[in-house]
Amino acid sequence: MSQHTADDGAEQALSADGFGQTAEKAQLLARASDAYDAGQITLLKGLEAVRRRPGMYIGGTDKAGLHHLLWEILDNSVDEAIHGYADHVQVTLSADQRELTVKDNGRGIPVAPHPQDPAGRSTLEVIFTELHAGGKFEEGAYKTAGGLHGVGASVVNALSELLVAQVKRNGRRYTLRFSRGHALGPVEDQPGARGTGTEVMFRADPQVFPVVTYDPKVIAERLETKSYLHPGLKITFRDHSDKEMGAQVFQHDGGLAEMVRDQALLLRRATVIDAPFHMTKDEGEWRMEVAFTWTESPETVSRSFVNGIPTPGGGTHEQGVRDALQRALRAYVETHDLCPRGVSLTPDDLREGMLAVVHVFIKDPQFQGQTKDRLNNAEVKGLVAGAIKPLLEGWLNAHQTQAQAVVTRAIQAAKARMASRAAVSEVRRKTPTSRRLNLPGKLADCSSDQPELCELFLVEGDSAGGSAKQGRDRRAQAILPLRGKVLNAEQATEQRVLGNQELADIISALGCGWGHSLDVTKLRYHKVVLLMDADSDGHHISTLLLTFFYRYLRPLIDGGYVYIAQPPLYRVEAQRRVYWAADDREKDKLVKRLAPRGKVEIQRFKGLGEMMPQTLYETTLDPAKRRLLQVRIEQEDRHATEATISSLMGKDPQERFHFVVANALSVEDLDI
Repeated sequence: MSQHTADDGAEQALSADGFGQTAEKAQLLARASDAYDAGQITLLKGLEAVRRRPGMYIGGTDKAGLHHLLWEILDNSVDEAIHGYADHVQVTLSADQRELTVKDNGRGIPVAPHPQDPAGRSTLEVIFTELHAGGKFEEGAYKTAGGLHGVGASVVNALSELLVAQVKRNGRRYTLRFSRGHALGPVEDQPGARGTGTEVMFRADPQVFPVVTYDPKVIAERLETKSYLHPGLKITFRDHSDKEMGAQVFQHDGGLAEMVRDQALLLRRATVIDAPFHMTKDEGEWRMEVAFTWTESPETVSRSFVNGIPTPGGGTHEQGVRDALQRALRAYVETHDLCPRGVSLTPDDLREGMLAVVHVFIKDPQFQGQTKDRLNNAEVKGLVAGAIKPLLEGWLNAHQTQAQAVVTRAIQAAKARMASRAAVSEVRRKTPTSRRLNLPGKLADCSSDQPELCELFLVEGDSAGGSAKQGRDRRAQAILPLRGKVLNAEQATEQRVLGNQELADIISALGCGWGHSLDVTKLRYHKVVLLMDADSDGHHISTLLLTFFYRYLRPLIDGGYVYIAQPPLYRVEAQRRVYWAADDREKDKLVKRLAPRGKVEIQRFKGLGEMMPQTLYETTLDPAKRRLLQVRIEQEDRHATEATISSLMGKDPQERFHFVVANALSVEDLDI
C-alpha cells in the first residue's frame, strides 16, 4: 500500500504537462521547495547509525543477526590464533541464554591513548566506539584476518545493552564497561594479572532484537567448524543453561580432511574413494587448504571460508575449485579414453555427490556486505585453480583405482541425467504447447498475472479444494487440490517423480521447472502454501511435500516462497463470540479462560472439507487474519536438515525406528 504526500502531488503536477512554466506550476514548485530544506537532512553521529539500521551491519535482527554478534567477537579472537598469538578460545553462555563471554589468550587489545584520537581516549575505547577502527587495515598487526571492515567490535557494542571488555597486558588487568555504544566510565586499571588476552562479555539489546536468547546448538556447530579450519586451535564451550552438559572441547588437528570425513559420517553417505583428496598451499601472500571426496548420494555439498569466515554464497574461491576439478578430471578421462560413446560429461556430472571444503587466507578479501556472504576477489579464482589442478592430476594418476571409481561415478550421473532429459522431452512432446493448456486441469488459477501478488494453495483432497475454490480471492489466490498422500520423493527415482501425476501437476502449475533446470524467475506464484488438515495425516502429507520441495525445488525454499498454512482444528463459541484453535493446546487454553463466563460449545473439524467456504477464507485464506509459517533453512541448520530428511524419509526403516524411540517421550513437540 502506497501513501501520497503533498510532495508527491507537486511532483505529479510538475510532470503532467512537460517543461512549460505556469503560475500554478511555479507556486507548486515553491511549496515543494519550502518543504525540503536543510532541517530534513538527518545527521547520525557515532554508532547511532548502527542502532537505527542494524540490518546494514549484521543482516537483520532475527536469529541469524543475533548470533552474528557472537561471530564478530569470536572472529577477533580467532584472528589472534590465525597469526600464532593465541591457541585457546573460550566461549561461555549464561544460564538464561542471553549473555555471552568470549575469552582468548592472545596479546590483548592495546589500552594506551590512541595517537589519532583528538580526545586522547584509550585505544580500547576507540575500538569499541568508532566504526572502521581496528588493527586490520595496515600490514603491521595482521597479514590476513576475517574482520577486515573494522566495524565488528563497535557494532556489537552499539547493539548491546551491556558490554564489558577486559584486557590483560603487562601484568595488569584493564576493564571498560559500555552500554548501547557508550562508555560508562574510564578504563579501570588493576595490577596482578597473569598472562595476556582479551575477554568480552555482552548482552544483546532487547530494544533492537525481538528475541535475545541464543541457541547453544548453533553456537556449538560454529565453534566446531572453527576448530576444523584452524588445526591446533582449542575452543572450549561452556553452556550454563544445560546443567548436565559439561564443557565441550573442540580441537581437530586433521583440518579439512577430517571435516570432510566427519561430514560424510554425519550425513550417512557412503564414500566412493577411501580418503579425501587434501592439499595445502602457502605462498606467503596467500594460503589455501582444500579437501573433497565423492559419495553415492546425488546431492553435492560445498562449503567455503575466507580467513576463517564462512561464505555461504560461495564466490571466486569456490569457482577456482570447480574449474580445477573440471580440467583435471577431463584431462584424466581423455588421456585414458574412459568415456563411453554417446556419453558427454558435464561439470555437474563430475561434481555430483561431492563433499567439498575450501579455505583461503588472503590479504585483502572483498566481500559482499559486512555479513561477508560471498567472496568477490577475481584473482583468487585463478590462484586456487592453478594450485589445485596439477596436484589433483598427479593424485588421479597415482591412485588409479580411486580415480576409476570417481570417473565411474560421473558416468553414472551423466547417464541418469540423459535418461531424465529424455523422459522430460517425451512428456513435453505429448503435451499441448499453449501455456494456458499446459496448466493442470484441476487448477483453479487466479486472474492476476503479477507473480509477486499471486498465491498457490496446495490443498489436501477434492472436498477441501472445492471449499477453497469457492471461498478464495479469485484475483490473487489459485487452488490446486491433491489426492491423498503424494509420492515420497526421497525414496523414488527422478523418473518416478516425473511420472507421478500429483507432483507433475505441482511442477506444471508453478511454471518454473524443477531440478537442475529450475528457473525461479519463471515462478508464477510468489507464495506457495501447503494447506492440509490439522491432523496427523495432514502433517504427513505436508512432510512428503516438503521433502519433494527440498529435493527438487530447493531454490523456492531458499528464496522464501514456500509456506505452511495453519488452519484451525477447533471452533470454540462462548457468549455469542467465536474463537479458533489450531490444536488441543490452544483449545484447552480457550476453554479454561472462557468456561467461568458461561457455556462453551466446541466443534472439532474432521477436515478442511467440513468448513464452509466463507469460514475457510476467514480463518485460513484471508491475508489479514490467517497464520502462515514460512519454510526456512538457516545456514547453520543445513547439514542437520539433510541428515534428518535422509534418515526419516529414506529407504532404511531402522533410522526412523531409532528416531521414534528416541523422541517417544516428547512426541507432542515432534516437528519434522
